[in-house]
Amino acid sequence: QVQLVESGGGLVQAGGSLRLSCAASGRTFSSHAMGWFRQAPGKEREFVAAINWNGGSTYYGDSVKGRFTISRDNAKNAVYLQMDSLKPEDTAVYYCAADLSYGGPYYASTEADEYEYWGQGTQVTVSS
Repeated sequence: QVQLVESGGGLVQAGGSLRLSCAASGRTFSSHAMGWFRQAPGKEREFVAAINWNGGSTYYGDSVKGRFTISRDNAKNAVYLQMDSLKPEDTAVYYCAADLSYGGPYYASTEADEYEYWGQGTQVTVSS
């Protein structure tokens, strides 16, 4: 019932920036948490960032703290990931996910299996 469409991936030099976007349709998510995850070939899916229903609470994986920023615009049913100071180890497919369950007004899960709907993924490649 929920569709997520991602955009903004690409090739960037180390130290550069990218902004990923995720647009949702099919169901409003103004009361639900959203997250970003990433996965490189042969590696486990890794938590990147999450945000609660109104954007007042955000959470980040240790590897991206201080460099990435998650935000949302509920009027547009959209979530964003601003990525700064990119490193080659950030290279991965990045996925947007929506959690339609209710865990509380400030809750946003860091676990991939808590999210019900996923986008198709967008490739981010950071060169040396």
